[in-house]
Amino acid sequence: MSQTRDQAETLDAVRQRIDAIDNELLALISERARCAQQVAHIKTETDGGAVQFYRPEREVAILRRVKETNPGPLDGEEMARLFREIMSACLALERPLRAAFLGPEGTFTQAAAIKHFGHSVVTRAMATIDEIFREVESGACDFGVVPVENSTEGVVSHTLDRFMASPLAITGEVSLRVQHHLMSREPDLGTIRVLYSHQQSLAQCRGWLDRHLPHAERVAVGSNADAARIAAGEPGAAAVAGVQAAELYGLQILAERIEDEPGNTTRFLVIGKQDAPPSGKDKTSLLLSCRNQAGGLHALLMPLAAHGISMTRIESRPSRRGIWDYVFFIDILGHREDLAVAAALDHLQKEAQLFKVLGSYPVAVL
Repeated sequence: MSQTRDQAETLDAVRQRIDAIDNELLALISERARCAQQVAHIKTETDGGAVQFYRPEREVAILRRVKETNPGPLDGEEMARLFREIMSACLALERPLRAAFLGPEGTFTQAAAIKHFGHSVVTRAMATIDEIFREVESGACDFGVVPVENSTEGVVSHTLDRFMASPLAITGEVSLRVQHHLMSREPDLGTIRVLYSHQQSLAQCRGWLDRHLPHAERVAVGSNADAARIAAGEPGAAAVAGVQAAELYGLQILAERIEDEPGNTTRFLVIGKQDAPPSGKDKTSLLLSCRNQAGGLHALLMPLAAHGISMTRIESRPSRRGIWDYVFFIDILGHREDLAVAAALDHLQKEAQLFKVLGSYPVAVL
């Protein structure tokens, strides 16, 4: 249907208004970037060599305000993601952040790092969780991003174990909806004879795979990105991975969102050398052990209840100090500097055989 003259004039006027708004946005974003450069200059003059450019509590406060005051029509999450990228680019003018992740390129851990820091972060792929910790401990990277738990497959035990000996603190958290896709160079499911993926991804898609690829051999590999790389070079092979891996290795997505649980989510922790100041809505993670006696765990947790502190998670792991000796990883709501939390921690420290605050950090916004 052809446009009337009035419609064409109205459309032209709207487009001119969009162009004008774009010019205003460009000027305002440039002004914000110049302000970021001023902040860097002031910090460098004031703090000398020990400059902390990245302030997680400050960024979280901005993102929360954006979501709370967003007038629409864009969704609050979408608007916050736009601001995240603006802040990421502005921070890179001060000094680009370096973040280690569980590689290779194209993993969900890399996606979590980009979600948390924005696309201007410099990501470095590490082969193991141990290497991520060492990279941050040595100062080669400012932060690391490690998986800690999945909503369907449970805790990532190696990450928890690594905290027992590491001096690093938890500085943030990322929740990432994990959507698995079947990808291959093959044109359809009928030619697929072998399937590669991480063992957790295979478990998370077991029902779909049983129905649609019951005869394909399933091979567990180190990461979903590795699976996509292998499938890209092997006839009759497919991989279960994320969309980034498909793009990176030139694979065709044959089936989307094949995970058995549609709400499948993985939680990642951001690790660094210092935890974050209070943001107003925080978590604190603890590493504890109790005396090996009747009612020991109850006595250990009583200070939390006594001071009105909510516990959101508890996991037990062998302490490796003796047979049937366990440590507990606990998340509570609140920051270690909050009065009630500080009082509870002081009480807890007197009850615990082992007491370590792993970090206080903002509750994830995105």
